[in-house]
Amino acid sequence: MNKQPEITDKTRQTFINVFCDLYCRKPIEKISIQEIANQSGYNRSTFYQYFTDIYDLLDCVEERILKSIKEEMAGREFSTHTIQDALQCLENAEEISVLKAVLGDYGSVHFVERLKREIPFERLIMDFSTDDVLAPYIIEFYISTLISMFRLWIHRDKDLSSEELIKLIDSLFTKGITPYHIFGTVNPQRSGV
Repeated sequence: MNKQPEITDKTRQTFINVFCDLYCRKPIEKISIQEIANQSGYNRSTFYQYFTDIYDLLDCVEERILKSIKEEMAGREFSTHTIQDALQCLENAEEISVLKAVLGDYGSVHFVERLKREIPFERLIMDFSTDDVLAPYIIEFYISTLISMFRLWIHRDKDLSSEELIKLIDSLFTKGITPYHIFGTVNPQRSGV
């Protein structure tokens, strides 16, 4: 007798949710299948019906988030507010809790590199010649900074509004840190934010 699809989807999602919760708190090497199964309310054999091991589960989580971001980017026309567009694509990803796990303290550098490689963030840089010898460096700086700022923002439980974060990033890209930091002290009259 086959299980109903909604039951199997719910079971798979339960394993994913528990894994992501654990992955936010400790490295993958310290997470056991038994721990995931226990916290999910299932046994180990049920886990193995869905995943071959923890790394297969991690790959499933990463694939889902990449697919979600790609779909979000494909489904939108980018405006001149490219930073806002990029953050919305990340923020609108299927589950922010999953992103919080894979971009968290124990997340893999491999995932960040994969995110940069597989998501066409360079589309967000308007009027930029990719023939320039400096292009790969400028694109890397732009994308890495954007991802790092987003990562910090979700790690801090979105302590700024989306608009404040976008304004800050835009100001940092256009004016640098000078308006915010002068001679080792924070400028009380910081401009732009």
